[in-house]
Amino acid sequence: MKKPDPELSDADNPEWSDADFARARPAAEVLPVALHEKLGIRRRGPQKAPVKKLITIRLSPEVVDGFRASGPGWQARVDAVLKTWLKTHRA
Repeated sequence: MKKPDPELSDADNPEWSDADFARARPAAEVLPVALHEKLGIRRRGPQKAPVKKLITIRLSPEVVDGFRASGPGWQARVDAVLKTWLKTHRA
């Protein structure tokens, strides 16, 4: 670990050590629910639609670039195109 620069050191706010980071917990684990509500922090609720499967797929650069260029939500559009294709190409 690199030694801190004494000119940048602040006795009221010392640099964290590895032990400090190991003890750290996410705010969601330590803050009371009432404070979450006051701050407007909301947790994600249960998923309403069926869960999609996470997979790895190799696509041509033209396909990926074309869908990405169409903006946010491009993966959902790929999914929609494949669903449409399945309707007419059942085994």
